[in-house]
Amino acid sequence: MKKVITYGTYDLIHKGHIRLLERAKALGDYLVVGVTADNFDRARGKINVQQSLIERIENVRQTGLADEIIVEEYEGQKIDDIKRLGIDIFTVGSDWKGHFDYLNEYCKVVYLDRTQGISSSELRAEKCDIHLGLIGESPILNKIVREANYVNGLHVSGIYSRSHFKLNSNIKDIPSYETIDELFDNCNAVYIISSPVSHYEDIKKALNHGLNVLCESPITINLVQYEELRELAKQHGCILADALKTAYSMAYYRLILLAKTGVIGDIVSVDATCTSLSNVQKEWNSICAWGPTALLPIFQLLGTDYHQRQIVTRLEDDKNLFDAFTKISFTYNHAVASMKVGQGVKSEGELIISGTEGYLYVPSPWWKTDYFEIRKENPANNKRYFYQLDGEGIRYELVSFVKSIQTQRPYNYIDTAVSKAIVKTIKDFYAQKDVILI
Repeated sequence: MKKVITYGTYDLIHKGHIRLLERAKALGDYLVVGVTADNFDRARGKINVQQSLIERIENVRQTGLADEIIVEEYEGQKIDDIKRLGIDIFTVGSDWKGHFDYLNEYCKVVYLDRTQGISSSELRAEKCDIHLGLIGESPILNKIVREANYVNGLHVSGIYSRSHFKLNSNIKDIPSYETIDELFDNCNAVYIISSPVSHYEDIKKALNHGLNVLCESPITINLVQYEELRELAKQHGCILADALKTAYSMAYYRLILLAKTGVIGDIVSVDATCTSLSNVQKEWNSICAWGPTALLPIFQLLGTDYHQRQIVTRLEDDKNLFDAFTKISFTYNHAVASMKVGQGVKSEGELIISGTEGYLYVPSPWWKTDYFEIRKENPANNKRYFYQLDGEGIRYELVSFVKSIQTQRPYNYIDTAVSKAIVKTIKDFYAQKDVILI
């Protein structure tokens, strides 16, 4: 019996997939189909997959062409599978020609011509056509433009900036509009990173235009306005989501899940530090530029129901409340937390989560997390975790936003309670509530 094996994602299965499977089946007597696992796809940069692993396996099963279906979970697995299953022929589409020649050492390699004119990427792009307008003055906008290229169905349609901010010269063909209304006429979604004091007006205008909104956290610096915008988004059937790239880092997300399992016992302390001396954003003070990021693990791990809080800050500009440094301490019933942020100080940008049986350590810069450790009393019990981080988490943030628009369901990794608590903390800073000046 001649055994054949092939691999693929099989997302939104189409006639091209089926034709390839038919030709693979014809090469032998028994066809094994490997379907890529979700995490394996993400590690390879395939971030636009819309169907779950179970759905994609079912796609293959329903063709009736596979005699056996397996899951591909790691690099190098193809060699293991070929040897373990006694495979005679490995086959894949001709767009991979030459890439798998190394497998000739283990079996015959056959590259099959693909069906022209159809692909899962094209189907995903057709399914969702989002024209994203950009509002703001931050260099981060250059990263948004770059990362949007990796997201199927998402196109940057223009930019509006009050300070006539210009994108990098190598970014071409993206128009700059003189008014925000002109931008709104040429997009169906917006990303906002204007000054936080402008967020309320910008978001309100966008929602009243029926646009979906991804806004750099904090969404506002006023709790009443925050509630109003949430209600307005609901009335218009629009998505309103926090943009906070760290939340979408795979390593950070797994870190939070792991901490909640009790792997370090009861969590008794969370300490987060975010500082920088270069590229001081005069539009954003330290509490707005870094505060949401530093507050994120505190509120996600300990909740938002603290019973005591103290804000200590050093102001560089009293009139505009531009803080060079701010430290906030929280006391919960069974835990404490602290965050330090600053654009006028420098400190080690680490995240430490302390528990009764060990601690989780994320080295600087923890907000670009791709690695963390579990550390125990006995170093022999320490564990290290590594995860691929592409685009600083921005592309995953954009994918989540697109998916939310497609399904009209929230796929953001920051729930409303955390988003609201971030706004409340920053609102209290501006109101100088619980604030000590140094």
